[in-house]
Amino acid sequence: MADLLAGRRVLVVSTNYAPEHSGTGPYSTQIAEHLAALCAEVHVLTGMPHYPAWRVDDAYRGRWRVQESLRGVQVHRRRHFVPSRQTALLRASYEMSFLAHGAVGPPRARPDIVLTQTPSLAGATLGARFARRHRVPHVVVVQDLMGAAAAQSGIRGGERVAFLVAGAEARVLRSAALVGVIHESFVDRVSAMGVPTSRIRVVPNWTHVSCPTGDRAAVRERLGWRRDEVVVLHSGCMGLKQGLEVLVDAARIAVGDIPRIRVVLMGEGSQRSRLERLAEGLPNLDVVPPAEDKEFPDVLAAADLLAVTQRASVLDMSLPSKLTSYFAAGRPVVASVAAQGGTAQEVRRSGAGVVVEPGDPRVLLNAVRQLSLDQERFAALGSRGPGYVKERLGREAGLGRITALLSEALTTY
Repeated sequence: MADLLAGRRVLVVSTNYAPEHSGTGPYSTQIAEHLAALCAEVHVLTGMPHYPAWRVDDAYRGRWRVQESLRGVQVHRRRHFVPSRQTALLRASYEMSFLAHGAVGPPRARPDIVLTQTPSLAGATLGARFARRHRVPHVVVVQDLMGAAAAQSGIRGGERVAFLVAGAEARVLRSAALVGVIHESFVDRVSAMGVPTSRIRVVPNWTHVSCPTGDRAAVRERLGWRRDEVVVLHSGCMGLKQGLEVLVDAARIAVGDIPRIRVVLMGEGSQRSRLERLAEGLPNLDVVPPAEDKEFPDVLAAADLLAVTQRASVLDMSLPSKLTSYFAAGRPVVASVAAQGGTAQEVRRSGAGVVVEPGDPRVLLNAVRQLSLDQERFAALGSRGPGYVKERLGREAGLGRITALLSEALTTY
């Protein structure tokens, strides 16, 4: 089916792209580069790099438009508003600015097919508009459900506008030739928007990082993590929906524990400054910047436990992309998330971690303590992650599913 894409012109619309190293950016990048390797002519309409720090990368600051050729892909960047904090109004300004600039300055080449990724209502709307203009198929890959995100993420004013966001999202998805969702838990929600199940495909994300190769003890020493302490690491975006206060509270309760429990929050995001203020004076909590890409797998593997947290209200809006990296690291996962949500389902299916009640620091801390004392279970959980990656989350298989999705749309449209 890959032969169907050779010589085709593909337009990828995504607000996030390289050099962004977390969230949807790595997936947009790897998809585009994969399609270029299949001899497609690939154009990407994207924003200026800004995630997860929510500030424009210094190399692109003050620039209005940029066109680059990166690894065989023609990248068309458009300047847009980037809010330093998240409210419904500021998020709307972010989306509208990308929509307006993208609409007046799209790539001139006529595409044969358009691929967009959500979350980005503006990007999905632009993709639908370009596909309709050129009478070509539009394929949407749903990474986050935007209407549900507005209602569940805790963004100020989100609940008041959730129905408007959900309505616009539904219109885009109903008009798409095919809709890919990254987890089975999204299918019912997308179907309820009026998308026939015959046009919904499950296309799980893949691990976009390499396996760890460094000496674990040496990495811990370099990071200042003692051998006699249990390191609980959260890596990724520090946003509202993560509800990372639960880890700060757990660290506060754990002060004085033997063995010592150290909580590390690694990343960027709109809530980082607030978390730093909450963590002031805690001797067992560190807030640190993201690791370099080449060091990232080894840093994950150097921790004892890897934490994924979500607000209790987050049910079916997203599946954290960090999970694929966590599983590859070979360390047990502690998930403080809603038991009925997709994140909990994925952790349970992998067999590589435990799920605890969201928002309760004592329950989370008890799980950490129990795992640190039960070395047999600890080792068993950690060993299952890499196997799950090999079985289900390999890059080649993941990109193959995207290729098949696009090829099907070209064949049936």
